[in-house]
Amino acid sequence: MLNLERLRVLDALARHGSVSGAAEGLHVTTSAVSQQMTKLEREAGQQLLAKRGRGVRLTDAGRLLAEHAARILSQVELAQSDLEAQRGQVVGELRLSAFPTAARGLFPGALAALRAEHPQLRVRSQEVEPEAAVAEVIRGDLDLAVVLDWYNKPMPMPEGLVKANILDDPTDIAMPVDHPLADRREVDLTDFADDEWITWGGGEFCDEWLMFTLRAKGVEPQIAHRAAETHTQLALVAAGLGVCVVPLLGRDPMPAGVATVPVRQRVRRHVYVVWRADADRRPSIRAAVRALQKVGADLGRLAER
Repeated sequence: MLNLERLRVLDALARHGSVSGAAEGLHVTTSAVSQQMTKLEREAGQQLLAKRGRGVRLTDAGRLLAEHAARILSQVELAQSDLEAQRGQVVGELRLSAFPTAARGLFPGALAALRAEHPQLRVRSQEVEPEAAVAEVIRGDLDLAVVLDWYNKPMPMPEGLVKANILDDPTDIAMPVDHPLADRREVDLTDFADDEWITWGGGEFCDEWLMFTLRAKGVEPQIAHRAAETHTQLALVAAGLGVCVVPLLGRDPMPAGVATVPVRQRVRRHVYVVWRADADRRPSIRAAVRALQKVGADLGRLAER
């Protein structure tokens, strides 16, 4: 009889590609992973791992069993989801993530509402960038992830995921209050061709969007500073060190010395939440989505004023 938890370890090895990666994903030690794999090989009666340099690789038998393990674990998740749905109670543990401004703008209100309405639900949250968060949902390391698209640059969405809209997040340009364009009612991105930009870390989805959008308008951006957090970017703007894109979500409180002006073409981020299709019927998933959407709707009404 094949042990389910050992199949889970094999699945993690196949997904992460290394013993250390599997251990990190499962929150166990590398020796625990190795011990479970040794026991699984005895149960299977075949060698599942082979040495490759200082690491390991899956044998043909290991890859075959890993494919079955992924399907078995998906069916177990579906069974658990159905049982929760049949019971109809919002209980257990829910692991969710959001990119930093969504965590700041959505999580305090949504998670407080979940705690008040469903005291038996244990929620664990963390900040994770969108592309990494989607991968963690697929692996089963997260139950839900708040992610984003830009209006002109959608993020690829793998099969097997369900999504629900949270809000369309309007975006302005933040600049020092003494900037020549600070008193405008609207601006174009091309108005800042000669300005220095403050942006996100290189290679991040939002930074790639900014480079793509400015270059599509014939502007080669002059990147002066990079910062992951919106409020760090705004502090640099307040110091007169450049301009930045600033969404509504998570921007408050706005520091003194910063002016924000809407973009004429209405630059927006589409913020939504994703989860695995085989967990779709879990009441805890549904409760969390409703709580996030309520906060998102409140922010959307605020943006329309």
